[in-house]
Amino acid sequence: MDEKNYEDILKRRQERWKDEKKRRRRKVMLVYLVILAAVVAAGIFGYGILRRRHVSAGETVYQDGTADGIQSPADAGTVNGEAADAGSADTEDKDTGVIGRFFSWLGDLFGQDEKGILVNPGQVLNPDGSVPGGNSGDGERGKENGGNPEDGGNSSANSDEAQDGSGGQGEGQPSSDGAKDGEEAPATLEALLARAERLAAGYDYEGAIALIQENEEFSGQQQAQDAVSRYQEIQSGLVEQDVNQVTHVFFHSLVIDTAKAFDGDSDANGYNQVMTTKDEFEKILNEMYNRGFVLVRLHDLAHEETDENGNTRMVKGKILLPEGKKAFVMSQDDVCYYPYMDGDGFASRIVIGEDGKPTCEMVLEDGTAVTGEFDLVPILERFIQEHPDFSYKGARAVLAFTGYEGILGYRTAASYQDSPTYEEDRRQAAEVAQCLRDNGWELASHSWGHRYLGQLDMDSFRIDTDKWENEVETLIGPTDIILYPFGDDISDWHPYTADNQKYQYLREKGFRYFCTVDSSQYWVQISDDCLRQGRRNLDGYRMWQDIAAAQEGGSGVRRLDDLFRAEDVFDPARPTPVVWN
Repeated sequence: MDEKNYEDILKRRQERWKDEKKRRRRKVMLVYLVILAAVVAAGIFGYGILRRRHVSAGETVYQDGTADGIQSPADAGTVNGEAADAGSADTEDKDTGVIGRFFSWLGDLFGQDEKGILVNPGQVLNPDGSVPGGNSGDGERGKENGGNPEDGGNSSANSDEAQDGSGGQGEGQPSSDGAKDGEEAPATLEALLARAERLAAGYDYEGAIALIQENEEFSGQQQAQDAVSRYQEIQSGLVEQDVNQVTHVFFHSLVIDTAKAFDGDSDANGYNQVMTTKDEFEKILNEMYNRGFVLVRLHDLAHEETDENGNTRMVKGKILLPEGKKAFVMSQDDVCYYPYMDGDGFASRIVIGEDGKPTCEMVLEDGTAVTGEFDLVPILERFIQEHPDFSYKGARAVLAFTGYEGILGYRTAASYQDSPTYEEDRRQAAEVAQCLRDNGWELASHSWGHRYLGQLDMDSFRIDTDKWENEVETLIGPTDIILYPFGDDISDWHPYTADNQKYQYLREKGFRYFCTVDSSQYWVQISDDCLRQGRRNLDGYRMWQDIAAAQEGGSGVRRLDDLFRAEDVFDPARPTPVVWN
């Protein structure tokens, strides 16, 4: 599926959203008109009944509409200082209770805010970008509950609108203001400033300033000018990051149920070595956030530019962050949810949640499928929503796929083409991949067969690369990133050369970013035609190595202390020692 098809899909999605929005407004207006007529009639009828009953009972009705034994409007809604129950038998008789409940229902109905765009768990924006007054998002609504698979862990809020972040073409970067293409200009100054503040929270001060200054209606107001001045002042103090000193950390699928993963079967030791538990991952995020780390895209480190002569070369990116902040890249390998992992305490696939964002599905013991925070994607998404300053201009992680079983938990490999669900799996996988792109995730190759690419003969190398292109890239769209399985690079540390056949073949396929595995704090190599970077595995084996290094007789060599202390995040549910087989 080429870029044009993805653009068509996105365009149709936007058109459907606009049509749905119009239909919803017409329906709401019709309901409001009917209710208004009913309210007028019921009000007259109800007032007459109440007045007759209270007068006939010997009560005096005053000019303000109150009567003996009936609370005045100033006191309405409370009884002895506590909230009154409109239908309570202690305060009203049967007829009055029915009418009270009717009016209470009407009040509740009109008190509902129109569903808007979900921004954070528990926070909803109206379609114009403003925050509804007094709306707390129904308390805990939208909070993700992935801690225990048995709890259902439904991570999506009940919003019918699409989420902010709908760009994602090219490098997978969402639109800068987190708004949908074609979204109407902010209707109020408050909405404009709120949107600008979202940009500034992610260090896009240029975007925040431009958003305000380009708004003819509100840019001249004092509040808007003050915001611009504040952003300009912050911007003047930003520090350019040295892209050659940006660390890159990576994970595999997160262990959600440690009892199932570390149960002593044939796969348990492998999980213990190369996987990270959910509890560890969340602690790592908190530790790195507290130390000032900010997630950036791999494409932020360098990008291709074409000069006036048509020559294309890779140039360093310019990442500007406040003093004390440190850029880093994150990736996740094997986002495929292989069949061998079934029943071992992992997510089963990535799906699109009710809020329009990618989330995970997990299958429980009884076969029930539930959605929630069951892997890196929804956990990191929620963390960034809670801490927008953890992400540079909407950056998310790089997700890498193999192809021999399929991607994202869908059996999309050609070997499954006789399966009755094969075509549906491919369709759903493509939709989820586009959703990931739309929300800022970068997608990458991890080879088709998870092979040692540096050791493969050239014919096998071409076959594997072609299979990945035909079975995976046709679903996820073009990508220029490859994360080498096992860190097995196709050369030594010297820059790639023109006589490297494997490198030239990958370049022909469009790859420009090449990542290996390296335990160093950072290793970045930018040449005229590509970027190479080493990645650090934050798994059970690496963390245990740090812990063992500090013990008596240990090597004393600790490799993770710049990120976190391994002892502070290591999951006690792990079997120890963690040894490499």
